[in-house]
Amino acid sequence: MTGLTTHVFDTMHGCPAAGMAVRLFIDGDLLSACVTDRDGRCEALLLDAPLRPGRYRLEFGVAAYFAGKDVTLADPPFLDVVPVEFGVADEETHHHVPLLVSPYMYSVHLGA
Repeated sequence: MTGLTTHVFDTMHGCPAAGMAVRLFIDGDLLSACVTDRDGRCEALLLDAPLRPGRYRLEFGVAAYFAGKDVTLADPPFLDVVPVEFGVADEETHHHVPLLVSPYMYSVHLGA
């Protein structure tokens, strides 16, 4: 399998982050956008198509998601849109980019 997948987990509530907006850019240009499903995944994000080599950026709408869960956030929030920038050198490699997130921290890595 090639392409890109992501999975967002809400560590504050201990559940998948359903309803979070995610946008994908390549070399600064918007490639696609979606909202996470009930499992915290973005099936419509990209994709089973090979990623061309380049610099990618995922943007996760963290503050809007937590505000929608009735979490009181500072103004401005500590985390608003979380950017994850990564490079793709090999179009034959699948890239899974999971995000663990709360209103005050996040963690991301290249998954399998």
